[in-house]
Amino acid sequence: MDLQLKDKIIIVTGGAKGIGEGITRVLAAEGAVPVIVGRNAADNNKLVDEIVRSGGKAFQVEAELTNPEVCEKVIQTIAGKFNRIEGLVNNAGVNDGIGLEKGSYDGFIASMHRNVVHYYLLAHYALPYLIKSKGSILNITSKTAETGQGNTSAYAAANGARNALTREWAVELLKYQIRVNAIVVAESWTPQYETWIRTLSNPEEKLKEITSKIPFQNRMTTPEEIANMTAFLLSEKSSHTTGQIIHIDGGYVHLDRALANA
Repeated sequence: MDLQLKDKIIIVTGGAKGIGEGITRVLAAEGAVPVIVGRNAADNNKLVDEIVRSGGKAFQVEAELTNPEVCEKVIQTIAGKFNRIEGLVNNAGVNDGIGLEKGSYDGFIASMHRNVVHYYLLAHYALPYLIKSKGSILNITSKTAETGQGNTSAYAAANGARNALTREWAVELLKYQIRVNAIVVAESWTPQYETWIRTLSNPEEKLKEITSKIPFQNRMTTPEEIANMTAFLLSEKSSHTTGQIIHIDGGYVHLDRALANA
């Protein structure tokens, strides 16, 4: 299926690693021009160079998105380079373990900046260009907003906000024919996930326990599977889909987990 994304300028925050990398690769394969926005220029450029060597197109902007002023500069840089933006994928963030019992005000607010404030700011500053292109916004969110996890109040709150903003923006931007959707991720194997699980005393046992509870095929969702849906939702092939919060999770959130061991 031709998703008609050729040469479209699509921003992907956190686009050099993990789920973001999967999205960047799929968009490039579809002929789009993914613009990686991330704090590590070396990681960004490594993926850009790989895509270009393979015959694709990509660009990168080094940025620390927890700084609100930087968010505006990111959009200015991209608009200055291309003079247009057709899509925004808000993906960057980290499950940073700011809990209730042992958390703090400063930690909670810092987590909001790591995980949701830049979602709002990038959409805000990119909006004039998205209005011109009738582009799309895709927010990557986490199951923690719906299921809880324990000891991650800030991250759960940020993802609840991501979900709410998806619906709110879909309503506000109807008049501009801008579609806004979200993908909820449950368990997906990424470098960040691997780093976390390696901190446990029994990582292999824990990984086996987690995957056994994923109903469909007892395996984690791959970044590519999330990326494929992202590309579809950004494309005109999903032209009447907006305000949707779609779970790409092998049934983890909504299916009875007893099915996983049936």
